[in-house]
Amino acid sequence: MRKLFLMSLALITLVGIFSNGQTNQKPSPIVSKIGDVEVYYFHMTTRCVTCKTVEAEARKNIEMLYADQIKEGKISFTALNLEEATGKSVGDKLGVNSQTLLIVKGDQKINITNEGFLYAVSQPQKFTEVMKSKIDPLMK
Repeated sequence: MRKLFLMSLALITLVGIFSNGQTNQKPSPIVSKIGDVEVYYFHMTTRCVTCKTVEAEARKNIEMLYADQIKEGKISFTALNLEEATGKSVGDKLGVNSQTLLIVKGDQKINITNEGFLYAVSQPQKFTEVMKSKIDPLMK
């Protein structure tokens, strides 16, 4: 009986993770000018709560920390689904084929995926600090 209960609990958890409010939102990537900073969050169609939180926190951080630079067109945030044509195309161009949080300026690429998944849910302030420490030097 206990095994059946544990298996049922595991199944319910997995179903909840993979069906939690998915959307088919298709943001278009920003075509940047030389010197611009682009922040990309690449994801798959099926996403867990943590994946969605990484995207939401990264977007919030960019909008909060760099509001003026967004208006000036100096920084952008784009979320792309790697299972759709646009996401796959941009991902191929940047050498990305799995979930990735990437900061790009010209030929420079900074991958902060690990930090995103480590801090976005449990320590969002730390995640903000990491993003700021990686992006600020690129904005000069």
